[in-house]
Amino acid sequence: MNIGTTDVMVDEDLIEGAYNAVNVCLRVKPHEKVTVITDERTHDIADAICSEVAKVGARCTKFLLEDFAPRPHTDMPQPILDDLATSQVSVYAAWGQTGELRTRMQMTRVVTDHRIRHGHMININRQIMTDGMRADFTKVDEISTRIWNLARIARTVVCKSPFGTNITADLSPKLKWLKTSGIISPDKWGNLPGGEIFTSPAKLNGTFIVDGVVGDYLCAKYGDLNDTPVSIEIKDSRMVSARCDNKELEREFWEYCHTDKNSDRVGEFAIGTNIQLKHVIGHILQDEKIPGVHIAFGHPYSEHTGADWSSSTHIDVVGTKFDIWIDGQKIMERGEFLI
Repeated sequence: MNIGTTDVMVDEDLIEGAYNAVNVCLRVKPHEKVTVITDERTHDIADAICSEVAKVGARCTKFLLEDFAPRPHTDMPQPILDDLATSQVSVYAAWGQTGELRTRMQMTRVVTDHRIRHGHMININRQIMTDGMRADFTKVDEISTRIWNLARIARTVVCKSPFGTNITADLSPKLKWLKTSGIISPDKWGNLPGGEIFTSPAKLNGTFIVDGVVGDYLCAKYGDLNDTPVSIEIKDSRMVSARCDNKELEREFWEYCHTDKNSDRVGEFAIGTNIQLKHVIGHILQDEKIPGVHIAFGHPYSEHTGADWSSSTHIDVVGTKFDIWIDGQKIMERGEFLI
């Protein structure tokens, strides 16, 4: 555990993204305490964030996950959770490992219970810090708000792509839409870089072509799927089939989505709104924010959306170049917003 990082040499290329995270997205104030959770692979990014926190005049406590036990961890270390509960702001800047979703869910429960402004930077790397984290998040928030205002009263969203995606999401007024534009509030923690609105659909049907990326630990393994897309058939929100020329990916993805009874159920329907982003880089943290559509199988963020079910897994899948209609109004054409 380290408190303060003013004596740490910070990589200059990371400063602009770290400044955005601390001052624009999380809006850290001098009187606040910030918990930063990192690992050996990502500690340079955590150091840049802690340095910006110190410039604000706030207190920063940094934890290195490997200091507690060999990874993957089965539980988030209790000292981290205890410190987190006393903070107003937190950042998770570390690489996920197989089986660690449980630990991150333990962390986000504390974040939610204590209304902490939390920036979730799972698998963050230098490319994202110098690309998506340099976005004008004020503009991202503006377009996110416009789309959110349409979606939150909508009943149907239709999405198509030139690669074969054709899905219809039926929505319920009982299920809440969330806006995570990068401007983070105590009401909902968000990924950084931000830029999406999402809900849990009442029902989703159709074909979804994953020509972007898949999430969780599979993303780091398989990257950009433009040359080996996954074709997913969905009926009544359940995955019926998943086919890919890469049979190892097909098998691993199918097994992940059948971990528990709801792992194959669509828990998230989202529209990416980070207009800074123009192409897939093979990294779910950034690629799911590309203007377009992504869905996730598994946990529906029920604590925020109001869904009445849960899952121990959650995996996002991303497509590209969408046309989108919200209650018949076309809002996107080939990945470009029309409003």
